[in-house]
Amino acid sequence: MGLCVGTLSAFAQYKLWYDTPAQVWTDALPLGNGRLGAMVYGVPSAEHIQLNEETIWTGQPNKNANPAALEAIPVIQKLLFEGHYRQAQDMASAKVMSATNWGMAYQTFGDVYISTPQTTGYTDYRRELSLDSALAVTTYTVDGVRYRREVITSLADNVVTIRLTASRPGKITFDAHFATPQPDVIIKSQGDEATLEGVGGSLEGCKGKVKFMGRMACTTMTGGQQKAATSRDGIISVNGADEAIIYISIATNFVNYKDISGDEQARSEDYLRQAMGHDYAQSRAAHVSKFRSFMGRTSLYLGDDLYPQMPTDQRILHFANHDDNWLVATYFTFGRYLLICSSQPGGQAANLQGIWNDKLTPSWDSKYTTNINLEMNYWPAEVTRLTDLNEPLFRLIHEVSETGAESARVMYGKEGWVTHHNTDIWRVTGGIDHATSGMWMTCGAWLSAHLWQHYLYTGDRQFLAQAYPIMKGAARFLDGMLIAEPEHGWLVISPTVSPENSHPSPDGNIAITYGSTMDNQLIYELFHNVIAASKALGVDKDLDSYYTGRLAKMAPLQIGRWGQLQEWINDWDNPDDTHRHVSHLYGLFPGGQISPYRTPQIFDAARTSLIHRGDPSTGWSMGWKVCLWARLLDGNHAYKLIHNQLTLTEDRFVAYGTNKKSGGTYRNLFDAHPPFQIDGNFGCTAGIAEMLMQSHDGCVALLPALPDAWATGEVKGLMARGGFEIQDMAWRDGKLTRLVVRSTVGGNLRLRLNAPVKGLKKASGVNPNPLFALYTSQPVLNHAQVKLNDVTLPHTYLYDVATKAGQVITLIH
Repeated sequence: MGLCVGTLSAFAQYKLWYDTPAQVWTDALPLGNGRLGAMVYGVPSAEHIQLNEETIWTGQPNKNANPAALEAIPVIQKLLFEGHYRQAQDMASAKVMSATNWGMAYQTFGDVYISTPQTTGYTDYRRELSLDSALAVTTYTVDGVRYRREVITSLADNVVTIRLTASRPGKITFDAHFATPQPDVIIKSQGDEATLEGVGGSLEGCKGKVKFMGRMACTTMTGGQQKAATSRDGIISVNGADEAIIYISIATNFVNYKDISGDEQARSEDYLRQAMGHDYAQSRAAHVSKFRSFMGRTSLYLGDDLYPQMPTDQRILHFANHDDNWLVATYFTFGRYLLICSSQPGGQAANLQGIWNDKLTPSWDSKYTTNINLEMNYWPAEVTRLTDLNEPLFRLIHEVSETGAESARVMYGKEGWVTHHNTDIWRVTGGIDHATSGMWMTCGAWLSAHLWQHYLYTGDRQFLAQAYPIMKGAARFLDGMLIAEPEHGWLVISPTVSPENSHPSPDGNIAITYGSTMDNQLIYELFHNVIAASKALGVDKDLDSYYTGRLAKMAPLQIGRWGQLQEWINDWDNPDDTHRHVSHLYGLFPGGQISPYRTPQIFDAARTSLIHRGDPSTGWSMGWKVCLWARLLDGNHAYKLIHNQLTLTEDRFVAYGTNKKSGGTYRNLFDAHPPFQIDGNFGCTAGIAEMLMQSHDGCVALLPALPDAWATGEVKGLMARGGFEIQDMAWRDGKLTRLVVRSTVGGNLRLRLNAPVKGLKKASGVNPNPLFALYTSQPVLNHAQVKLNDVTLPHTYLYDVATKAGQVITLIH
């Protein structure tokens, strides 16, 4: 029997709600349509909506590769091999990092304020964000009149709309105006519209040339008659209407990373005119329908809502000492919501803050940090059936492969392409920041992994044919940069870092090194993926033997003295190091080289490393650790990390803003580094999916890391590699009660289950489905001075099911 719960519409019930208005930006509720972002405060007397447009950045098209790197790199390599780490690091900062700029900043457009008189005595207040329809609704009562505001960033009309209604006629009165921290803007009225126009800022000598324009207009309904509201001095005024709808359009002159010839005035006018020409009810329905076409693909139910009368921020506090599976499912749904809202096909990739930013100089410029944060943004895309939302990421990868080809030639004298640990809307690929973080050239391998994984999930050979030159270009560059280190003759990347961490040296703690474990794992994976892609496409047959030969000469994985997976080529790991990055565990997640079944020694060493890193950390780091503990098949520990992540960062109920330094979650469920970084939301969402289903290790494993707290539940619509959609999976007391799978491309479905199922064929040998092909095990050197732990695996059952494309199979019912 299937699980007897009404989960078909469970996702439709998930919402964020509060009984007080937002006080700070991280209280406000996020809306987005990929291009426009809005943060809704829900203040009755003076509504505040902060606005973003995804292409408002500082600067202009530019390049930042440093040609001095070409002569410096061999000198730096020599210094490193001789043990002069400080000199090497200083030289890398001076000669390899960009001498022009360290990337541009994403900027806010500004704000809209709606001032409403005589509302200070409001009662029955509520604001909420519905995760099934992407609507922010604020309601309150004044003098017996019930007021309602509904805000949408329309996926149908590409504008922000605000609808104001009341329970009695003639009660809608307000003034609305733009405001912005941007300097030298012009705010004025044009006919019945209020407008704001300006230019993005300059940064590090790169002059701002992104022109932007916002327009605001309003229609009212009074006594059944519709008319336009008046505008004067940039203020739109409404007096005594029955209903009002405010429309806001924003546009820039940005066309692409090398072209800013667009007409922001004509674009903003066109967006506004088209939206106002549509019936609001129909536009609202079209927006909700399009949003649900994404959100409705996957839903999660972990039990009934035990605390329906508790506002979201109080639930987060309550979660510290009480299980709240509904809150966890809400958080999972919210992660998918944020990706839908911040990464739509045709737009820009979600940046460090998605599309939400209220500052001119946000932390880390809110650009694209590519040593984990950008990649983490897209971890939920494939597994939670939002694969089409990868398009902005894939276009970014294509574009940095173009700009990165020039950086590879200018900086390193190599073919292929390179990008370092950051890029921006202009797709700069030179070294950014000091060498302590910026001297990292293996990003192309990580970005290429997203292309290959998309193929494994979809079997789309046409896509693979387009992606293959990018993957091959990344491999060509890194192959050209491999150099033999002096002690063992292993091929390594030099210079490099293990992202943002440091190691001991005679000169003190230093970041720069050669042959970091993460680099070795990334290249090992990339070369194997290029070989597999060439075979799938029937091209470049010589690459197999060439890259196999190169792989045989690379540094092995190493187990250090205290049983840990070494982060560095030398056994420098400090067992007391709790650094937020766990880069050497890439091969465990998101990579697939480390397996409890195929590589138990390294699996145990990775577990030891993760234990010593600790649990509490920055928000995004905890999101990553949820994924890692899921891959370690420890659902209870992964669940503990979810508890850690869903810790309220600023506890207003004790003393507002007194706990700002800890990672966790803000009241609006935004991830707290702190400050806000969106990647933690996405990382934890992916981790929850990994706890329920994994498909990286030669099969589709169901409930591989189920915590005790989730003994009963149901999930619909997770996607596994091989193109297998888990249409419906229900369980009770930790055992499957229903399983329905849809095969999108056909082929063998190998299942790993935690209980036997009658009638299914037992699996044996290697999975014949090429989309589940495994990496050959990387060589291992064990330097441990302690006894490694035995890996105890749960008893599971392997089955093979032959499928055809489009077939839906009920395996358990």
